[in-house]
Amino acid sequence: MKTQITTFTLCLAILVATACNANTKKQDVAINNTESVHPEPNKQFIKVALLLDTSNSMDGLIDQAKAQLWEIVNELSYAKCGTGKPNLEIALYEYGNDRLNGREGFIRQVLPFSNDLDEISKELFSLTTNGGSEYCGHVIQTSLNQLNWGRNPDDLKLIFIAGNEPFTQGKVNYKDASVNAKERDITINTIFCGDYNQGVSSYWKDGATLTHGDYMAINHNKATVHITSPYDDQILQLNIKLNKTYVAYGVHGERKRVMQAQQDANASGYSKANAVGRTVSKSSHLYKNSKWDLVDAVEAEEVVVEELDDDALPTELKGKNKEEIKAYVSKKQDERKAIQKEIQELNQKRKAFIAKQQTENTNGLENAMTKAIKTQAKKKKYTW
Repeated sequence: MKTQITTFTLCLAILVATACNANTKKQDVAINNTESVHPEPNKQFIKVALLLDTSNSMDGLIDQAKAQLWEIVNELSYAKCGTGKPNLEIALYEYGNDRLNGREGFIRQVLPFSNDLDEISKELFSLTTNGGSEYCGHVIQTSLNQLNWGRNPDDLKLIFIAGNEPFTQGKVNYKDASVNAKERDITINTIFCGDYNQGVSSYWKDGATLTHGDYMAINHNKATVHITSPYDDQILQLNIKLNKTYVAYGVHGERKRVMQAQQDANASGYSKANAVGRTVSKSSHLYKNSKWDLVDAVEAEEVVVEELDDDALPTELKGKNKEEIKAYVSKKQDERKAIQKEIQELNQKRKAFIAKQQTENTNGLENAMTKAIKTQAKKKKYTW
């Protein structure tokens, strides 16, 4: 069997790792300042590159990743560094697929670093598998060369690569790529889809060890176990209300609003529990849409209402004066915060219920990813 696409899940897991030192320093400065100052936004980032093997037919693994994506994101959203929370950017690559350009190593950048969770979900669900050659060293080096990793020493920079063919294939030596990653403080984590010892003998473990990353082996064909709770229906009803608080603006507003609904549908296509998981993600600080939603844009101070052209406004706001627009956005903001708070409160009850029902850790990819990220996050003094 050719490599599989250990898709997105890595994606999410990635979210969680991040650096605390800079945040602590900023908090100390704010505490010592005698004046009342609006806190500066957190400038630390978790930067994660997900390198997914899409060779051959690995539908089981892909389904596992898609089915577990939002719960992984949720687990990572609980990470704290003091009182601060990190920003998240995820990049996505696929490799090892015959449909890709052989002269470029059968590698494609699907998405550069992005904080748009809907976009990440859309691209993940669009991936398909096909036979090909899997060059792990090459795709790692490509992600190092192409992505903007930044120079902040407090950022947590992670690569997650998944597959099941030997790690040594291709013209680019994985050891050379690992040296380059280590020099830039980038940690490589490897996920072998198959037997643990087989992954060790085919150098997947060595690929992680060279940068002090984690090596994991999973049963990619094991079906995801979803546990329903008495709170699921309430949370899903709140999702309907939550979507009504989004105010699409600009040239991409309507397209992105439709995408939001499509990703809701993708999640619910797996199970009610998966749709609930996505709703919980949408109530977290990681789900921001300031590029198309006027509520998030105003809160992030990326848009000044007085400067908006009427053409950029949705139908319900066209012809309104600036004060009316501000009042409308403010109302939607208050509604959203109240709904998100209710979702979070119900989710705490949901988590407690699920914990009592679980007799074992059955979701291999989800558990492997979150365990690895939490271990590495401790080095940056993160807590849960």
